[in-house]
Amino acid sequence: MNPSFDSVYFEPAALHYPLGSYLKQKYASLPWIEIQNHNNIPQLRAASNREFVRLKRHLIIGVRKTHRYTENHKVSDFLVPYTSSGCSAMCLYCYLVCNYNKCAYLRVFVNREEMMNKLVKTANTDPWRHVFEIGSNSDLVLENTVTNNLPWTIEEFARRADGKLTFPTKFDMVEPLLGLDHRQKTIFRMSVNPEELIRKIEIGTSQLSARIRAVNAMCDSGYPVGLLIAPIILVPDWESLYEELLITLSDKLSDDVKRVGFLEVIFMTYSFVQNAINSEAFPSLPTLYQPDQMVGRGRGKYRYREHLQKEAEKILLDMINKYLPKMTVKYIS
Repeated sequence: MNPSFDSVYFEPAALHYPLGSYLKQKYASLPWIEIQNHNNIPQLRAASNREFVRLKRHLIIGVRKTHRYTENHKVSDFLVPYTSSGCSAMCLYCYLVCNYNKCAYLRVFVNREEMMNKLVKTANTDPWRHVFEIGSNSDLVLENTVTNNLPWTIEEFARRADGKLTFPTKFDMVEPLLGLDHRQKTIFRMSVNPEELIRKIEIGTSQLSARIRAVNAMCDSGYPVGLLIAPIILVPDWESLYEELLITLSDKLSDDVKRVGFLEVIFMTYSFVQNAINSEAFPSLPTLYQPDQMVGRGRGKYRYREHLQKEAEKILLDMINKYLPKMTVKYIS
């Protein structure tokens, strides 16, 4: 499931890096359009919401200038800006759209050595062995089909650093990661949802069955693994859909995943920006904004009303205890 691009927008400085040169050769048949700043491409920012799908077919190549880590207290200790942001998939709830608006296309940053050096330095100079989330701004398994960054990242960090890396994904293209010398320093997390929601809402991502095979394979290769049941979307038949999902996971996950893996349960947050884009770019697809179920949480974002989420949390935890009793729920939010 490799992304299909129609053009490349690039910062000239990116071509001075080995990865930039590699990408120039890999996508030599596409139009290359010079830009001054990957964060501000006027002709793309001026596009209308209905052009969202077209924008997703552009590849942006630049040099990452922001390297500030953000503290996090869930699976990881720090959220780390890493080798990409945005994505070529089009999940209707994608929180990256909240950050990047219609310009949530895939941006690749070629200065990976600088980012790795900071990771290693931070991991090795702090007395605690921290976990670094490197996939909060993009899907690194998808990005890897463009850059081949992940095998290098996993082995370089394992060789040089004391902490752990982690990233989530909705994709199954994990073959390049199997058999690496990861030294159990990379925690692999697969996001799952009912197949019906994947098909209708997580557009351009891998099917549930393929995701399950991928997490089984990663566990077989010795990686610590987890599952994100996320985001929970309270569609009218949500209880039956999520029970069916948990039955499928119970049947298809390997015994090792069910024994050593963990769970994260995350409810959907939606936004005014997403609603505006979806209504114009995907007018025939499901509407996720439900004013009778949602309440504003500031900055144009909405989440489920507290009493509805609390009721759903109890139902889901009971289901998890029934179908995946050995898997620890790290948190529910």
